[in-house]
Amino acid sequence: MTSRPQPDSRDAYARFVPLTTRWMDNDAYGHLNNVVYYSLFDTAVNSLLIDAGALDIHAGAVIGLVVETHCNFFESLAFPQRIEAGVRVAQQGRSSVRYEIGLFAEGAATCAARGHFVHVYVDRDSRRPVAALPDAYLSALETLKAPTP
Repeated sequence: MTSRPQPDSRDAYARFVPLTTRWMDNDAYGHLNNVVYYSLFDTAVNSLLIDAGALDIHAGAVIGLVVETHCNFFESLAFPQRIEAGVRVAQQGRSSVRYEIGLFAEGAATCAARGHFVHVYVDRDSRRPVAALPDAYLSALETLKAPTP
């Protein structure tokens, strides 16, 4: 029997990105719609990569395609609420990276949701996996390595 996933604490993440919710993010039940969590994951990771100078969304030769996603929900988040996304790199391959993200209500000790996605980095034009991640990505990923317990 598999144990039920538990929320992570802040010390499980390497970096944090402040995010805000929007009016349109709430669903009919008064909390963030499920798909919004995935959008927040993507926004957090890509913001860090852009800020590090690794990702150029308009002209970069290398782009990341999401090939796997997952999310566990622990508490509701809603508009208007500020969120802090914790990010860590859990696995890094030749052309792929597994990012793990925890979404925290501002100041909360444990995450309201946590998930992961896997990027396969490909050549923008051919859409084939790169032979190796560019140096700018390697440098950025180093700052996102999962903290050691």
